[in-house]
Amino acid sequence: MGKQVKSDFLFAQPSFASGAARILDLWGQLDDYNISATTLEADEKAIAADWLVVGQDLANVMEQFESEQKVA
Repeated sequence: MGKQVKSDFLFAQPSFASGAARILDLWGQLDDYNISATTLEADEKAIAADWLVVGQDLANVMEQFESEQKVA
């Protein structure tokens, strides 16, 4: 299996420190989102990532099937 594709790119991945700082951030000043220039671009990225994950799942299943066939 190669690199795992993630489809959660629209959500920022905060560090532990920024997560801890959010406890005191009562007004949401630390909220951060990944943005795209247009909604169409965001949709294109999301659909492409979704299809990459589908392809990755298929590859994983085929690999698992082949390894089961070798054992049998």
